[in-house]
Amino acid sequence: MSKDMSYEAINARKNQIMKDAMRISYEDFEWDGIGFDYEKMMREVGYSMEEMRQIQLDNGVGETPLLEMRNLTALARKYAPEGKGARIFIKDEACNASGSFKARRAAISVQQAKRLGYKGVIAATSGNYGAAVAAQAAMNGLKCIVVQECYDNDKIGQPEILEKQRICEAYGAEVVQLTVGPELFTTFLGLLEETGYFNASLYTPFGIAGVETLGYELAVQCRERFGKHPDAVVCTNAGGGNLTGTARGLIKAGAVHTQVIGASIDLNGLHMASDHDFNKKSCTTGHTGFAIPFVTWPDRSDCPRNAARTLRYMDRYVTVKQGEVFYITQALAVLEGYERGPAGNTSLTAAFALAQQMDQDQIIIVQETEYMGAGKHTMPQLTFAKQNGVEVCFGDPDTEVPGKSLVFPKDPSMIRAREYDLKKAKYSYVHNCVKNYHMTEATEQDIQYIMDEIRENRDFVINELKKYQVVIKDA
Repeated sequence: MSKDMSYEAINARKNQIMKDAMRISYEDFEWDGIGFDYEKMMREVGYSMEEMRQIQLDNGVGETPLLEMRNLTALARKYAPEGKGARIFIKDEACNASGSFKARRAAISVQQAKRLGYKGVIAATSGNYGAAVAAQAAMNGLKCIVVQECYDNDKIGQPEILEKQRICEAYGAEVVQLTVGPELFTTFLGLLEETGYFNASLYTPFGIAGVETLGYELAVQCRERFGKHPDAVVCTNAGGGNLTGTARGLIKAGAVHTQVIGASIDLNGLHMASDHDFNKKSCTTGHTGFAIPFVTWPDRSDCPRNAARTLRYMDRYVTVKQGEVFYITQALAVLEGYERGPAGNTSLTAAFALAQQMDQDQIIIVQETEYMGAGKHTMPQLTFAKQNGVEVCFGDPDTEVPGKSLVFPKDPSMIRAREYDLKKAKYSYVHNCVKNYHMTEATEQDIQYIMDEIRENRDFVINELKKYQVVIKDA
């Protein structure tokens, strides 16, 4: 008898599909109540830092340069108060095979698939990760399927997404193209079950652990060159793996006092699963439409437990505007001689503003860049925006309305890093715990788990739970 391949039936089999596709049983990490043993799950990866670095180096990944942006620093200091204007550096991840930091995630996932004897790997992504998995699979003689959400319902796709589709195919991957909607992860699960391939999801422990080498490297490079760790590291934040892995790597390198700052493009008001809104955004990742839902509830991913947990690691969270990112993308090329793509330039935009608040002897590092291809370039993105009814102009970026306008700053002094209230995200996380687990009571273990998840004290967690009439046991 053939299996029921309906949306509901496939999702009901998710845990078993994931177990077969990774040979990890997520049930082994679950506690009574709402929590799970996060560190035990991460230890399941089974690779040391040195082993991961060697795997990556053997596959064209890692040991990327740390570059000082002297001219951007000088421009930032022009607008900073006296004595302010930290030195800005970038970790140039465009030097990796496939051109982004996601090659680090892919290298470990593909290595694990090969080690366990899988014949192929599958990833669900519209972005750089698909290209990274396809490239690593090609290097290691494995088959690859990339499930990609790339069109609206009129079969119109953004230049950046369509470029990534072509790149995946160039590396020999089969690309399954979907229109926007809820079927991305379900299609992914169905293909895992059908093929018996390895789950190379962004959100597995392997995918997150692979990024730890990035945080580790930049801490060591900074320490060796300047005798200290960076004062701040800015990470473009979307699904959370970039920031989580980098922060864990910083900790393993001993950089425990480095401030970890998440940065996303403000797309407030656009719904990312909406066909109407899908092509109204002028960026495919690193935006609030993706990031905020994952910050406030990481387990919405295709894995039973997402290994990316940003609230465990993020010290600050800031947003920037689309026009500001395009402006800094061009400034990077004109002032520093580097053409790099918009994802990393999201955090560079934030760093340009944040540096002006820091002392001149401090160091702020943008922890990744990505390659700049034809589809990622500013001009096709702006042309596409205009074709979709978005006004493109110069002015005050704070007047930008996502989906309606894209405003370049008239002057670099207008570029800002807008603080996002992490307390608000923490409130939402507790609310989601109560809602998603139908909580009516909380044990001491539940309380401690939430405290670890959001880095708050016991009173904060208990007070929030009580707002939803959750009974605190043994209190």
